[in-house]
This record gives sequence, structure tokens and C-alpha cells, in this order.
Amino acid sequence: MFKSILVPIDLADTDLAKPAIETATTLSQNWSGSVRLLNVLPMTPVMLAEYVPADFDEQQRQTSEEALAIVARESGIDAAHISSVVRQGGIYHEILEEAAQMKADLIVMTSHRPAMRTYFLGSNAGHVVRYAKCSVLVVRH
Repeated sequence: MFKSILVPIDLADTDLAKPAIETATTLSQNWSGSVRLLNVLPMTPVMLAEYVPADFDEQQRQTSEEALAIVARESGIDAAHISSVVRQGGIYHEILEEAAQMKADLIVMTSHRPAMRTYFLGSNAGHVVRYAKCSVLVVRH
């Protein structure tokens, strides 16, 4: 049923992602599916560009790729059934783009319990749930 599962991860808070990774691991093993871990890097603001090294974005990407590789190894999923990717841009936009590109059957992501500010502003998880073309499982933390 779920052969292709996307798991967006905020590398600044990997503990938050653990429930989503565990859920995706179980689902992928039950359905003989694959899991793709995704980290989205923010765009470097133009006003900061002159203050950071020329290869700042590439350094950030490499650091994120290395961190995702560690998360993938620690997930317990066979290396043939897990991959990772780093994208740069708006968080929910890049999650939706990656899900469409890989033809994901399911997006598994964690979310904090709703707070008053997320009721008014919306969260990335909320945007993904509203606009994803595939099923979305939000695991509360």
C-alpha cells in the first residue's frame, strides 16, 4: 500500500523526527517499501550574502547530507530501502515538490501539539496536509 514514503526532518531537532522515522520504518517493513529522508535548507537572505563565505550554501548542504546519512544508518532500515535528499527553499513547498517528484504514496512527519500561534499562522505540517496529493500521516510529539 505505501511503497514510497517521504519523511521530512528538521536536523536542528532530530528528537522531534524520531516518532516519524519509527512510524515510517514500521510501514516500510510491513509493505516492503522505501523511505526517503528530506531536509530543507532555508535560502540565504540576500542581505547576509556578503557576510558569509562564497561556498556557504554548499557547506550547509554537505553538512545536512552527512547528518541525514547518520539518521538513515540509525533508522534500522536496510540501506537498499532508504535514501536521503537535501533541498533548499520554503519548507512546505519543497516537501510537496519532493513528494511529487518521487511519486510518494505517503508523507510521514511530526508536529508539535498545536499552540495558539499555529491556529492563526498555520504550520508547515498544516500546509502539507492541505496541499499534498498523497496521504499524510502527522505524528504528534
